[in-house]
Amino acid sequence: MVSAQVLDVTEETMAMRVVGALRDEIVTMTLKPGDVISESDIAGRYGVSRQPVREAFIRLAQQGLLLIRPKRATVVKKISPEGVRQSRFIRESIEVEIVRRLAGSPGEAAEVLKGLIADQELASAANDSRRFHTLDELFHRTLARLTGVEYAWQLIDDHKMQLDRVRYLTLGVSSSRVAIDEHGVIAAAVAAGDVAGAEAAMRAHLARAEVLLSQTISDFPDYFE
Repeated sequence: MVSAQVLDVTEETMAMRVVGALRDEIVTMTLKPGDVISESDIAGRYGVSRQPVREAFIRLAQQGLLLIRPKRATVVKKISPEGVRQSRFIRESIEVEIVRRLAGSPGEAAEVLKGLIADQELASAANDSRRFHTLDELFHRTLARLTGVEYAWQLIDDHKMQLDRVRYLTLGVSSSRVAIDEHGVIAAAVAAGDVAGAEAAMRAHLARAEVLLSQTISDFPDYFE
């Protein structure tokens, strides 16, 4: 007989898998703001029962990605401009300190970051927005890992979904080129042990979120609250 505890663990694992899959679909605009989704449809798509899907919906609602309306359809929530700005504030507060510490003791950072930027160049040249997005995330997470505070990146990741949706809408070749150049400036400052320069470069890089927000509100007004 399977214990209740094992069943709980299995459902928890399934719920987390559904959370990850749906979050990816929402961030990459496979599921667009305003789209209607149902527990039964998602359960059928991922081959799970409705209970882990219900749990996943609750978690995604807490993260500001779904709007659960009792006795009405659940919808993908529209992007909150204020949520984007708060995401940027949280991210900048943490990442500036990360890059300051890394520049103060760069160690192996120069070679590691150089390799990551080379991979980004290839993704941009191939016009592969999804891969570039993944590599962009990896660059920032690696900064935290090299500093010895990778958990700090998890804190950022938990609060940046609204910002990610905006970033994904603008990940064309031109915006990826800008991001690569800015990553290069950050990496160069870190490699040189230039603490003030690394901080300034990171602030300038993350400040572009406000420009991207204005651009996407203009280009996709129906996606925003």
